[in-house]
Amino acid sequence: MSVSVELGDWGEIPSGWNRRHLLGIEGLSADEITLVLDQAERFKSVLMRSDGYENRNRKVSLLAGKMCVNLFFENSTRTKTSFSLAARRLGMDVIDFSASTSSLSKGETFIDTVKNLEAMQVDTIVVRHSCPGTAMLLSENICGHVLNAGDGAHEHPTQALLDILTIRQRFGRVSGLTVALVGDIAHSRTARSNIWGLLTLGAKVILCGPSTLVSRQWESLGVMVSYSLDEILDRVDVFNLLRIQFERQVIRPFPSTREYSHLYGMDSGRLSRTKKDVLIIAPGPINRGLEVTPDVADGQHSAILDQVTNGVAIRMASLWMCMSVKKQ
Repeated sequence: MSVSVELGDWGEIPSGWNRRHLLGIEGLSADEITLVLDQAERFKSVLMRSDGYENRNRKVSLLAGKMCVNLFFENSTRTKTSFSLAARRLGMDVIDFSASTSSLSKGETFIDTVKNLEAMQVDTIVVRHSCPGTAMLLSENICGHVLNAGDGAHEHPTQALLDILTIRQRFGRVSGLTVALVGDIAHSRTARSNIWGLLTLGAKVILCGPSTLVSRQWESLGVMVSYSLDEILDRVDVFNLLRIQFERQVIRPFPSTREYSHLYGMDSGRLSRTKKDVLIIAPGPINRGLEVTPDVADGQHSAILDQVTNGVAIRMASLWMCMSVKKQ
């Protein structure tokens, strides 16, 4: 049975939010980021509460009658499913677009494809593409709303928001915490969005990994760079373990996966040298035994599955807030 939940006064669009699109974290103010986090908390509290109904079928039909298209040109499990579920929880109709079976294969341009979708009364497009700037390009060429689900190695805003929400839930704050992003910084859109969001909210950020994947040029953004995971273990409150993105690499940036795991993998030995209340998160998919060992990924310090749950709430908040702003 599907249950519609009345949200009450707090379901009104928060004052201070006037963005029709969510294209990235760079440029968002601390207040804007906090508005999305707070709204996600409200959605999560309603959807997770237990009052005799089956929570999985609970809906908050704020966007009933609206239509969302998932326009994914790269593989995805968590993000695509999470956006679909978030849209349906808000009462939207959802279309999953398949590029391989579309008219793109016949020579139709990307923009013409999207304009045809919009002509079918689509209200919102969630887009993932290998080319940086794709979401921005769409926002400049259509009348509907655009949410960036990852554009190349540029940004992945909702992933950063759910990461930050998970951190805030554990510590009650973000400001003053030290967060280490460990791994493939060079190819990670998640890293870029996290850097902008964490710095904006007052956290200290350390980038850690082999020199082939972590350039000193990142320090110009106000972050610290370390090439030794062992040297920073006792200084960090949160470790965000990034996946090694072999599919984006032209050459192998380290001699072997065994060496990488030996130098940068989070295992029980390293975990024992961290702070007692350390938090382990990862954007996924995780490569067990490479970036993190199974006992750490499934252990008490890990919030990896909490991130997945928070992803639905963050994407509900992002969809609803952007779609509540009308075009001027």
